[in-house]
Amino acid sequence: MIKANQIAFVRPQSVAAELGIEPLDTIESINDTKLEDIFDYYYFEDEAEFDMTIQKPDGQLKKLHVIKEEGQDLGISFENGLMDDYKSCHNKCIFCFIDQMPPNMRETLYFKDDDTRLSFLQGNYVTLTNMKEADLDRIIKYHLAPINISVQATNPELRKKMLHNRFAGDLMDKMRKLADADIEMNGQIVLCKGVNDGEELDRSIRELYDFYPQMQSLSVVPVGLSKYRDGLYPLEPFEKDDAREVIEIIHKWQDKAYEETGMHFVQASDEWYLTAELPLPEEDRYDGYIQLENGVGMIRLLMNEFREALVNARRKPFMRKKIISVATGRLAAPFIKELCDEFMEKFPKIDVRVYTIVNNFFGERITVSGLITGGDLIDQLSHQELGEKLLIPQNMVRVQERDFLDDITVDQACETLQVPIDIVKSSGQDFVDCLLS
Repeated sequence: MIKANQIAFVRPQSVAAELGIEPLDTIESINDTKLEDIFDYYYFEDEAEFDMTIQKPDGQLKKLHVIKEEGQDLGISFENGLMDDYKSCHNKCIFCFIDQMPPNMRETLYFKDDDTRLSFLQGNYVTLTNMKEADLDRIIKYHLAPINISVQATNPELRKKMLHNRFAGDLMDKMRKLADADIEMNGQIVLCKGVNDGEELDRSIRELYDFYPQMQSLSVVPVGLSKYRDGLYPLEPFEKDDAREVIEIIHKWQDKAYEETGMHFVQASDEWYLTAELPLPEEDRYDGYIQLENGVGMIRLLMNEFREALVNARRKPFMRKKIISVATGRLAAPFIKELCDEFMEKFPKIDVRVYTIVNNFFGERITVSGLITGGDLIDQLSHQELGEKLLIPQNMVRVQERDFLDDITVDQACETLQVPIDIVKSSGQDFVDCLLS
């Protein structure tokens, strides 16, 4: 069995390599202290001098005295990125998307993560309900930041209801402790119609804004509703007028925050503007796209990058006529079509056909490309003229495994559709390059 503290890789010519540390060795202690997880390791590794005990695969213990430059890394990576087991979620949120998954999918899709350490390592949003006072003290001691927090509501009773956890009401006390220690935070609110919107949304933004500048930013995203909701809390989708009310509240606080701080603080995800049938904000309103991973400004950034790349793109001599297809979700489709029309004006020999994939697997209310399955892609494109290649966005697949959510592989989709598939990375430059390559 692989140990969490087992070394997977040692970089050649690194400090660890010079000390004779090898893959399959395990770190037993540093300065006679057992390591709780990767953050203890980072804490000690940062020092210029320390003692370390490692265990060789045959069980032999070897004591090492490490001398290096302060801040220089040892050149080690571990089999388990946390050097510890992942902490699962103890909440039963009324909006949880994992509860809305169909049966018989790969096991990892059903794991509910709420491990605060992944907030620092991977940018995950966490509820803090797993955290005890000692955990907060440890964050403050190591000054780990920023921490990304799933807020949902600052009203303690409402938050306990939404997370279905009687211990979820102490969020503001935890956040106040972090703010007082000058720990940077980002927040997220998953908005549920008739639950935490309206006056509750206004209250949450107001109370979180009080933590500025330690609370750097806040995003508001609509709840995702799949068709697999039998027996779950009754939630309804936001309509056009609902979305406009949400945007009105957010813009009110953006204007106040910008006047006082020069930052907009709270951001609406792209879905709100599309549902409200309102134009996307200009780039300046996104504060440098600090909430990009929550779908805040992704379309605006893509459009700006694409247009900049298109201006610099050059016609190749003897360019021949060809057809290229692009598949995307309903959310981005109108904007992708607009960009492709602009591309074809400059490169008229390239006929770009944009196909909107309806999410039949999870339900038509799911409009993002990241939840499109290989089955839906194949079903809806199998009778289309796809030309020389098909472009799909990177978030539609696991890139290393090259498979979709339903475990259909990219190679299987290529074979069925009889067309090569190119995976487009997230930038507009990548998109233009794939159209021209």
